Amino acid sequence: MNVAELVGRTLAGLGAGTAFGVVGSGNFEVTNALRAGGVRFVAARHEGGAASMADAYARMSGKVSVLSLHQGCGLTNAVTGITEAAKSRTPMLVLTADSAAASVLSNFRIDQDGLATAVGAVPERVHSAASAVADTVRAFRTALQQRRTVVLNLPLDVQAEPAPAEPSLPVLAGPAPVRPDTASVAALADLLAAAERPVFVAGRGARSSREPLRELAARCGALLATSAVAHGLFHDDPFALGISGGFASPAAAELIVGADLVVGWGCALNMWTTRHGKLLSPHAKLVQVDVEQAALGAHRPIDLGVVGDVACTAADVLALTPSHQGYRTDEVAARIAAGRWNDVEHEDLSCDGRIDPRTLSRLLDELLPAERIVSIDSGNFMGYPSAYLSVPDEQGFCFTQAFQSIGLGLGTAIGAALARPDRLPVLGTGDGGFHMALSELDTAVRLGLPLVVIVYNDAAYGAEIHHFGDADMTTVRFPDSDLAAIARGFGCTGVTVRSAADLSPVRDWLAGPRTSPLVIDAKIADDGGSWWLAEAFRH
Repeated sequence: MNVAELVGRTLAGLGAGTAFGVVGSGNFEVTNALRAGGVRFVAARHEGGAASMADAYARMSGKVSVLSLHQGCGLTNAVTGITEAAKSRTPMLVLTADSAAASVLSNFRIDQDGLATAVGAVPERVHSAASAVADTVRAFRTALQQRRTVVLNLPLDVQAEPAPAEPSLPVLAGPAPVRPDTASVAALADLLAAAERPVFVAGRGARSSREPLRELAARCGALLATSAVAHGLFHDDPFALGISGGFASPAAAELIVGADLVVGWGCALNMWTTRHGKLLSPHAKLVQVDVEQAALGAHRPIDLGVVGDVACTAADVLALTPSHQGYRTDEVAARIAAGRWNDVEHEDLSCDGRIDPRTLSRLLDELLPAERIVSIDSGNFMGYPSAYLSVPDEQGFCFTQAFQSIGLGLGTAIGAALARPDRLPVLGTGDGGFHMALSELDTAVRLGLPLVVIVYNDAAYGAEIHHFGDADMTTVRFPDSDLAAIARGFGCTGVTVRSAADLSPVRDWLAGPRTSPLVIDAKIADDGGSWWLAEAFRH
């Protein structure tokens, strides 16, 4: 056995989740060693797609995923997806070959450690045969326990060295919960007791803390909202407002603005979640609970910062909080029930062979099974699937938008689908992002995924059309593509939708065996720039 094989077997022994990648000469042996150790490997058509698959898989499965790459160009092809994962604190191990130390003139040679650092990932390295297992365990432990994206460089000369005897591997547990200090707990309990209209906004750090937060919110009369990335966390609660920020419904936005206390639970409370602060009353007190000290007050001044695990903090505060009605009145419950996006009336802009994206989204929400996992690409369209396609829980929504790159959606949807095969995978994407990721349709077909791809096709980069107003738009408008025909060429079912009447083939596909993806080329009407983007561009 050589070091490459030893590293692959070590990662398998540590419990690595599914691996994704594109195999080249530099990562051939280590990838096969992963497979021999029982780790599933999914071959993508491009390293960028593989990176998004690994990112989404880790988010939805709770396991450390692996991204296997060739040295140099294999790594650079994946950089955008790695950056997204790093900014999102995805527990992911990027296993990449590296040029040999003596190969200073190799065309593949780049500063891979520096590249990892530049995008916010943690650089690690297998230094020698003697340290290979320790180096690999250290990298995996960092990914698992610190929830970081780690780039483990595996130089070619070290890969080829004979491996020492395999040692026994440690059993690694996930991150230990951080208990808040008693003074902070008491201060938060006092604020909740005094609040008449409290609102909780749960973010990424609260995705595993649904019940403790619901119990505390019921005790103190708080309404429940989420950031986009935690969408679905409180979906069945009568006092849940849905997503806070640009995607918030008018009723939700009004109720959040009316809060006299807002508590961010594992939530950055950034400009997207607060509409540049417009959702926060100047008279409201603001609290943040986070395991990272640096996150507290990073985006806006706060009245109280609590360093602690969300579930632990909620449980400790509950013990000190008296029960009162707070914001939970019958009138508020009625406003919430009647004010969800699918119940908000809109002027249907469908005409001239193009369908209103709101009408389309509402109809698809009714057609698609409730047990779904919705992934979202980036772009002008993204508010429609995020707001109108309901999800059963926080494991039903995969939102890879920390880096705000378009083109990550198809890889995201594939990774999410593999993490949750019990649910129908659905992707909302624009025509721009779909074209960027088109090669991964082959991966979805090869895997036999029952993936529904909704392409909100306006034959343009819609965000730029809205942002630049009356400027020359020839650089961001394109001839309309027959995306349904392209999809059929890959082996998918392709459907063109210009009106509600064109959705009949969607019903037929849903009633069938669903052995290959369905691509819906939805020719959408001009929305004049989506509502959430208009709000963002005012600043």
